[in-house]
Amino acid sequence: MSENGWKRKLKWNAAAFLIATAGTLCFPQILNLRENMLGFTNSIFSMFVWLLCLYAVDRSLQAIDLYDVRGWRIATLFSLCFTAAMLFGVRLEAEGNVDFKDVRLWIALPVLTIFFTILVRRLWDFLSGFGERRREDRGRIRIPDPPERIAKYADLLPFFFLLLCWLPVFLAVYPGFFVYDAFEEWKQVDLWTFDTHHPLAHVLLLGGIVNAVHEHTGSYNLGIACYTILQALIAAGGFACLLSFMRRRGVSAGIRILTLLYFAFFPVIVMFVLCSAKDTLFTVALLFLLLSLLDMGREREAFFASRRKMCLFVLCAAAMMLFRRNGVYAFALMVPVLLFYQRAHIRKLCLLCAAAFLAFFLINGGLASALHAEDGEHQELLTVPIQQLARTYKFNRDVFTEEDIDTLHEILPEQALVHYTPKCSDLVKAKFCNEAFAADRSRYMRLWLRIGLKKPLSYVNAWLANSYGFWYPDTVVDVYSGTTVFTFTYGDSSYFGYEVEEPGYRDGRIPWLEEEYRKLSVEISKEKIPIWSMLYSPGAVFWGAAFVLFYVLYRRKYYLAVPCLLALSVWLTVILGPTYLPRYVLIFWFGLPLFAAMLAGEL
Repeated sequence: MSENGWKRKLKWNAAAFLIATAGTLCFPQILNLRENMLGFTNSIFSMFVWLLCLYAVDRSLQAIDLYDVRGWRIATLFSLCFTAAMLFGVRLEAEGNVDFKDVRLWIALPVLTIFFTILVRRLWDFLSGFGERRREDRGRIRIPDPPERIAKYADLLPFFFLLLCWLPVFLAVYPGFFVYDAFEEWKQVDLWTFDTHHPLAHVLLLGGIVNAVHEHTGSYNLGIACYTILQALIAAGGFACLLSFMRRRGVSAGIRILTLLYFAFFPVIVMFVLCSAKDTLFTVALLFLLLSLLDMGREREAFFASRRKMCLFVLCAAAMMLFRRNGVYAFALMVPVLLFYQRAHIRKLCLLCAAAFLAFFLINGGLASALHAEDGEHQELLTVPIQQLARTYKFNRDVFTEEDIDTLHEILPEQALVHYTPKCSDLVKAKFCNEAFAADRSRYMRLWLRIGLKKPLSYVNAWLANSYGFWYPDTVVDVYSGTTVFTFTYGDSSYFGYEVEEPGYRDGRIPWLEEEYRKLSVEISKEKIPIWSMLYSPGAVFWGAAFVLFYVLYRRKYYLAVPCLLALSVWLTVILGPTYLPRYVLIFWFGLPLFAAMLAGEL
């Protein structure tokens, strides 16, 4: 090696030493060790961490292109967001708030951002090379087409396999997981008195099936079971279509088999397939929309020349909006992106988006009018402002004047404010006075703005504490801990509802399997298993999807970025919601095989 080569290598070694050392020193800031910091600092474990960091950074610096400015910018933006999420999240999980005056936080932010940026760039380069090698291998090896008599059944086999694998769980938790507003939705149909708090399309579907079966058989349980079976059929059909799409796109058989097994056995998938919550049908429609966007991106001319594909796009978008209100906002966020990306077909795309919105408003508005559904609720849209006012009132009441307090009590009475909890707004917003707010909105918005200018960090902490489970991977989902519902009290976890609400009851046939799902739902058991626990974490699967988005942007595969952006636009709407639960971001689990195929260079 020449003298210049030795000098350059020495510089990289010195840089790696400094970055690895600084990163290791800052690691405790993103670990939940605040009760026992010595568990990391006064431990030989930290030495192993430092050696691994030194090796990884040194190898990365010598392998990546230091002059790729664009790549560095994208990796730095991802690493900055991830580092901030970890630094803020660990403080919220341990203490319930972020102390923005903590100097250690602002030291760790740039240090860990640099550290993760280097590792992310190296990982992206490795994935890029891995994908290229896979494409070359597949180009040399041609897999023969299956016989025609088998090929025509190829898409049906996964459908029946999934139903067969879900059957034991269905029998164990019979008639299914009738939970998450199920009682309220059924009651609307039973009393034939409706409001727009829940999507009317789902209210009629759920309540209609349960009541119709009950009228003919006298069994509410059988009605709930029929709805659960219908939803399982729809979900199995959606997953089978995804597998068919992957096969047609040339995704390897190994990934498709893993995808099938994942859909068949992974508990989060099975839980929500057998759960009455509207989130499942919403997510299936969203999954179809992701596939439609992939088709649009890869084969633009063929897509806009096919009436069937364009109709499917409109249908999926409208269905997504009909089953969850935040679907409307997520799709609206995506419209400008779609129009910019598909500029060559902007007229047709404008018509398609307009048709989707028109279908939604006609169906939803028609149902509301025909059913005389009551409207006028504002608290769902005002969840964040409600939490911000409630938090400031609890911890900084001195910033409220007597007039401010009187104004606040007009929309949020004292008995609501005393129930403020940082992780969930349900108890506070339940007593929000919609009539008073509707009578003089500007008065209350001025109050919110006035208090916010006095205590801006309290407002920031109120929002972070209410949403951090969606972006902090190490979160324990315990937002309802200690809350009693129909048939049980939540323990140290409220990951999943698990129960059967009235008018049904649990009549399981496989007790040991039912008990396993109960533990997964309301106890901390899965969180105690390293690595495996991350597959259950809403924050971890979000960062997995974000990693894929930034990677495909880095690779300039913009047709893959569009469906990723749609999934993340749904996430943007739920971080403004009442709390963090896995059901709100179910798309990250349903779409996981798609994201994995993108990373592997298979799409």
